[in-house]
Amino acid sequence: MTSEDEVVAFGNAQPRPFWDRMLDTLEQSGVTGIEMTFAPFGADGLIAAYGSHEAAKAELDRRGLAIASGFFADIAIEGGPNGGWAEPETEARWLAKGEELAKALAGWGADVMVIGLPMRTSWDAQPPVFVGLDLAQKAADFANRLGAVTLRHGVRLALHTEAHSMFCQPRDIDLLLLLTDPVYVGFCPDSAHILLSGGDPAAIVARHAERVVIAHWKDATGPMPINIPIDHAIHHAHRAYFCAIGDGKVDFDAWAELMVRRTSQNWAILEIDAVPDPLTETRKSLEFARAVLERLTPSRVGCPA
Repeated sequence: MTSEDEVVAFGNAQPRPFWDRMLDTLEQSGVTGIEMTFAPFGADGLIAAYGSHEAAKAELDRRGLAIASGFFADIAIEGGPNGGWAEPETEARWLAKGEELAKALAGWGADVMVIGLPMRTSWDAQPPVFVGLDLAQKAADFANRLGAVTLRHGVRLALHTEAHSMFCQPRDIDLLLLLTDPVYVGFCPDSAHILLSGGDPAAIVARHAERVVIAHWKDATGPMPINIPIDHAIHHAHRAYFCAIGDGKVDFDAWAELMVRRTSQNWAILEIDAVPDPLTETRKSLEFARAVLERLTPSRVGCPA
């Protein structure tokens, strides 16, 4: 397989060998937990691979792996019409599917479900679509309701800072965290995506440390231009700015200090995008993160997943 499309097609068509290879690679890498994402890397794919929720857990257990969290991607992928918020029927479907994922995560011992919010429209959209108080309030109200649903199953909801979404700019993050109820909605800062959006990852976390329930450790070379087109190719455009952890501009010493001293999360997620040799890159990322943590004074320091 030489392309991302071929990998996805293989995962959808043959989930068992796909997941066997992925879980075996993760076990070899030394990580201990994983975050479920979109198909074929999600909960449905894992269950399809092994035939049941219980059988999937047994495959994880025998490899010493745990499900740390799950990313519910429907909201970020589908968004709302013309850059606005979703219709009530779409919200109802998201709530039902989100609850289904929360139940699966809880059954595997996970207690965090991450979501992204819809993508912004491009700067030159006509008419322009502003992420103002009205749109932000609609998103916040929905996040509160989804968080209430997932919490009934012991799973905390966390907002992810996806670059070029309506929750990416430092002002966006401050606004949506102000409007959401901290009982029901937590925070999943992603260091690379915050940097892509022009923010300082450590400064953002310092302002909202009490909301952090999980974090994505990822590096980037710097901010992206404000006038880049936001279309179906935007996520691929991000990749030109992502880099191996430690090779970019994120201050991971400051980031780790805040994570260890001021948050109470159980997992830190090392995120690596579409690389030819995931085993080698995962090991290198884990080695870097451990070195960063070892530079801190030894108290309540854990290892990333």
